Amino acid sequence: MDLEDDAFNEIERQSKWRKESVRVALNPYRDQVIEEIAQHIEKMKGFGPDTINSFAIYIRGIKK
Repeated sequence: MDLEDDAFNEIERQSKWRKESVRVALNPYRDQVIEEIAQHIEKMKGFGPDTINSFAIYIRGIKK
């Protein structure tokens, strides 16, 4: 790679970092809320334990 490629890659990396910073700043409690929902799902009695665990795993997978 040459200097131009290096510069382009650095700009792209910084852009991704800025976008992530903005996302986190807009909703700093997102992952906390998702975890709380998963914990409440685990308390449900309407489904079997395997189904409940699958729901909780899926919900936790939404976290970033």
